[in-house]
Amino acid sequence: MTTVLERLRGADPVFSVEFFPPRNDDEERLLWRTIRELEPLDPAYVSVTYGAGGSRRDRTIRTTGRVATETTLLPVAHLTAVDHSIAELRNVIGWYASVGVRNILAIRGDPPGDVNGEWVPHPLGLSYAEELVRLVRELGDFCVGVAASPYGHPRSVDLATDTDHLVRKLRAGADFAIAQLFFDAEDFLRLRDRVAARGCDALLVPGVMPLTTVRTFTKAVELAGVPAPARVVSRLLRWEDDAPSFRKAGIDLATELCADLLAESVPSLHFYTLNRSKATREVVSRLGLVRARV
Repeated sequence: MTTVLERLRGADPVFSVEFFPPRNDDEERLLWRTIRELEPLDPAYVSVTYGAGGSRRDRTIRTTGRVATETTLLPVAHLTAVDHSIAELRNVIGWYASVGVRNILAIRGDPPGDVNGEWVPHPLGLSYAEELVRLVRELGDFCVGVAASPYGHPRSVDLATDTDHLVRKLRAGADFAIAQLFFDAEDFLRLRDRVAARGCDALLVPGVMPLTTVRTFTKAVELAGVPAPARVVSRLLRWEDDAPSFRKAGIDLATELCADLLAESVPSLHFYTLNRSKATREVVSRLGLVRARV
């Protein structure tokens, strides 16, 4: 079994990519075109999210299985506790194992409908990602990842408490954590320092989204949960009515952010692709992360 840790602990920095599940057949064809365009670049791994509130999980599971059986890529299966009983979670984990998927990203997930609404666990399910990590570990030889929040989860009272929660997930058996969106390299590096200060040496991977349109910029701010810094706003929104210039500025910003992270010995970059390949291909090419398969 190849694990995420094996792919990330090589001599050279690498990158990975994340997709969201398609809503219909047309989007599924687009997603597979993107997967095939990125495959020759040899990303360390690819993952497919469950969708907001655990929606579209069937397409997520099916697509992850196809990546495992029909491509040369290493799939990481998303798994959330949203609306799942423990028995259902066991079945999903078992199915992943049966098609050769042994790397899982275990996240509690957001409430369906209103991501900021009250979390109500399944009556026969789990309440915390820490519990989900333990369940995956109990069921086989899996490499397990969790989510991290550079700015803190919206439900955390402060960064110290949020970091404590992250460290508990890692010590429950997670091998690595993928950070949600942020705007400055320093925001991720502070997270890394907070985790290290608690005596935890688990691998942390920064999540990056190239901001190629006003829409993706708005989405990034929403996902990060904090306003974008003034320097980012000024560099991008001066081109609000000039799509090509906006895209160029966004690619430049993403490349600079990634270069700053690599300069701080970050071993891997995780790209949120929005099911498109071009921007990610441009950034990793600029950074020299594209490598030929051997």
